[in-house]
Amino acid sequence: MQREQDARLTRIRPFDPQKTCLLLIDTQNCVWNDDVAARFPEFDATIRTTVLPNQKKLIAAFRKAGGEVMYTVMENLTRDGRDRSLDYKLSDFFIAKGSWDARVLDELAPGDDDIVLSKTSSGVFNSTNIEYVLRNIGIDTVVITGFLTDQCVDHAVRDAADRGFYPICVSDACATHSKERHETALNAFKGYCRTVTTQQLINELGDA
Repeated sequence: MQREQDARLTRIRPFDPQKTCLLLIDTQNCVWNDDVAARFPEFDATIRTTVLPNQKKLIAAFRKAGGEVMYTVMENLTRDGRDRSLDYKLSDFFIAKGSWDARVLDELAPGDDDIVLSKTSSGVFNSTNIEYVLRNIGIDTVVITGFLTDQCVDHAVRDAADRGFYPICVSDACATHSKERHETALNAFKGYCRTVTTQQLINELGDA
């Protein structure tokens, strides 16, 4: 227990907003819409009351601090989706190129100079050039938010850590289909990242 506590403490370190990227994972129409809300009312309520307002706050805080804001969306690169991962094909997971489903939620719309990366697998580091882009910009810290905590967010946290970035997960700016799944995921990948709340991160941005 003591070793686990000590390991978590070593992940608390200052960060430079100019070298930090806010990454919004799959905050797009196909993930949250009226149909999804009807099937997963707990997920819908969490997004409406907590996660979406927090994501908006983080975007505003990062813009003010001069940090990078970047988005991923699940989206085929080809009309017939032949570029999708095998898992997406087996799961019949098809998000048409340029479709409404692939678009970032209007409430979180990217700025005209923000980077939006289309991915065709769960892991953004596996199916995009995000690592190349982050290193070109000079990013060493990745603040991870978005959907779903136990799927694509989980992949992003673990892969960012393995590739030498400093990942921070904002626990109340992520969500999945149930609170139990969300909490289980946070606990499962906590050894790969620092976990903070939205307000904690905003306070640190202000102090940086």
